[in-house]
Amino acid sequence: MARSQTTRKPTRIQREKTNSILEAALDVFSDNGFRGSTIDMIAVRAGLSKPNILYYFDSKEAIHKALLAGLLETWLAPLEEMDEDGDPIEEICKYVALKLKMSQNFPRESKLFANEVLQGAPHILPEIKGGLKDLVSTKASAIARWAEEGKIANIDPYHLFFSIWATTQHYADFDIQVRSVLDDGKDPFETAGPFLDNMFRAMLEPKAS
Repeated sequence: MARSQTTRKPTRIQREKTNSILEAALDVFSDNGFRGSTIDMIAVRAGLSKPNILYYFDSKEAIHKALLAGLLETWLAPLEEMDEDGDPIEEICKYVALKLKMSQNFPRESKLFANEVLQGAPHILPEIKGGLKDLVSTKASAIARWAEEGKIANIDPYHLFFSIWATTQHYADFDIQVRSVLDDGKDPFETAGPFLDNMFRAMLEPKAS
């Protein structure tokens, strides 16, 4: 655990050092995954000594868990904003846009989460089976209701979420592949947004009987 949490309220310098460690660790973990990262690598990236890192955090795992704890809250925020009383297609497409914006603004966090899941989610599985699953189930029920009411096409809400996550997070997790294939020097997010919006609107539009 973070040592600063076991003592009295941390000082400004302690908060700054903790933030510097977490920023450096985010770079290291997103580039190398948990198993491929070391305290020494984080220390070099943070410009601190290894003993200094271990003064603030007990272990590499403690740093990793601290990053994931903050990440999951941020990751769930766009889904929580989905208004179950709003216009169904607009609410879902707004969620798509927010998820894509998160991939654009938080690529390191996206890779950190992807690496954790690829390893079997050893540090975050209870949260995935708990808060994340509960929130997705709640919103999936709303989407199923919209489909029953004929407001959107008859689609599987869970696979809809999987499709949204796959298409939006792809631009962060596979950034080098996207930019290499496009090879036009442009920001792929500029055209990804309109494309995904059109694709999901077409998928969600109720079919004429």
